[in-house]
Amino acid sequence: MKNYKLLIQYDGTNYAGWQIQKNSITVQQKITDALEVLTKEKINLVGSGRTDTGVHAFGQVANFRTENEIDIYRFKHSLNSILPFDISILKMNEIDVDFHSRFDAKKRTYIYMISKTKSPFYKNYSYFYHNKIDVNKLNDLSKTFLGEKDFTSFSKKVSEQENRTCSIYSARWKTIGELTYFFISANRYLHGMVRAITGTLLKVQELNYSESYIEEMFKSLNREVAFDSVPPNGLFLYKVEY
Repeated sequence: MKNYKLLIQYDGTNYAGWQIQKNSITVQQKITDALEVLTKEKINLVGSGRTDTGVHAFGQVANFRTENEIDIYRFKHSLNSILPFDISILKMNEIDVDFHSRFDAKKRTYIYMISKTKSPFYKNYSYFYHNKIDVNKLNDLSKTFLGEKDFTSFSKKVSEQENRTCSIYSARWKTIGELTYFFISANRYLHGMVRAITGTLLKVQELNYSESYIEEMFKSLNREVAFDSVPPNGLFLYKVEY
């Protein structure tokens, strides 16, 4: 049995997220179908984590096991030729048979992109935000999220995850030209968590509230006390570390 690791980029605009779902087109389904065409086997493609509808990835990681001995260079070329243009396999390598892209991941980093101008070229990949952005204020507020905390107030109420504790390693904002970037790294995330955190930080900055306002949100363990999530189109899974 061989185990192969994939580094994947995709534009999530036309997909109902990463995970295979009934009656929906997903990234995982597209890649699985292509793998099964090439290997002529039933493939279980395991991703490092889910991304929601409309969310993109610079560096999604996945793995699959096969009985086949694969010529990696030829196989990767063939796989990319089958896949649609909005999904790309950047790298492929053989890995230890016990490697699991989800359970072995130590850190996942997301980027959220915000544009200052209305542009057709940014439309699918950033949130056009009308209000002023104070990066210094946002960086101060973001410190409130660091460390190990219960993120119930920042996850979708329908989330099936029982353990709501996550460890945030870093959260920082940076503006370059017309775009503002929010980088966040954690060991794990709850459903909708990054978008809820981003939306809350922007609103707290806009209203000029203090860090203590966010601390009260954490204590409430209630999603309704935090602010609205930002749209999915500005969110990218940037990289996964092992």
